Amino acid sequence: MPSENCCDDETIEKNSMPEDDPNGNTIHDAREMRWGPQHAGAKILASQYTTVLGILTADFASGIVHWGADTWGSVDIPLVGRNFLRPFREHHIDPTSITRHDFIETNGDTFAVTVPYLLYMAYKFTYWTESDIRKLYNFEVYMFLLGVFVSLTNQFHKWSHTYFGLPSYIVFLQKYHIILPRKHHRLHHVMPHDTYFCITTGWLNYPLEVINFWSRLEVIIEKYSGSKPRSDDFKWGQKTL
Repeated sequence: MPSENCCDDETIEKNSMPEDDPNGNTIHDAREMRWGPQHAGAKILASQYTTVLGILTADFASGIVHWGADTWGSVDIPLVGRNFLRPFREHHIDPTSITRHDFIETNGDTFAVTVPYLLYMAYKFTYWTESDIRKLYNFEVYMFLLGVFVSLTNQFHKWSHTYFGLPSYIVFLQKYHIILPRKHHRLHHVMPHDTYFCITTGWLNYPLEVINFWSRLEVIIEKYSGSKPRSDDFKWGQKTL
């Protein structure tokens, strides 16, 4: 590490990043830029965190949807109840029902959400100029990973309930927690189903539990709405013929 006295003021001024102009746009030719968002190293580093952030966003989104559908509402609500909430109630009573769904039934809803944007992204990468693509490249990497992992969330969830006949590469991905592991997801299926809601990778489940994220949200919603968390889910779990 250089000492504070190794350089004179003129050398420091010439070679350091000016605090009032961190991108150096006023004193350097842009083609010779050594710092700022257009620096090659900055672009590479930015692309690395946007990749992970896309996957984490997908995992968090899966948790929000799963928690909302598990915790609130009733199967008796017109349209929404039977078409959206019913599968969540059935899944807690018969967790293996998802393993009997074909590819379309398992993934149709999530693909319907993400495919339009992924097609638009393909259009941009096909017809836009290279300079326009570079401006949004890191954002598009983020959106691509978000779209892919949201698309496959229900498939990952299905595999977490499949204990026989899985391809070895899927077992490998589960074992090293790249996608939702089977043993990890079983924690959610302990009554009253109030924990570990993230079902894409499950990476965020433990951190969210440490800060009591879901329970804090439930306290706030119950306070202002009067609704009891998982009351409809509990009712279906106790139903008898």
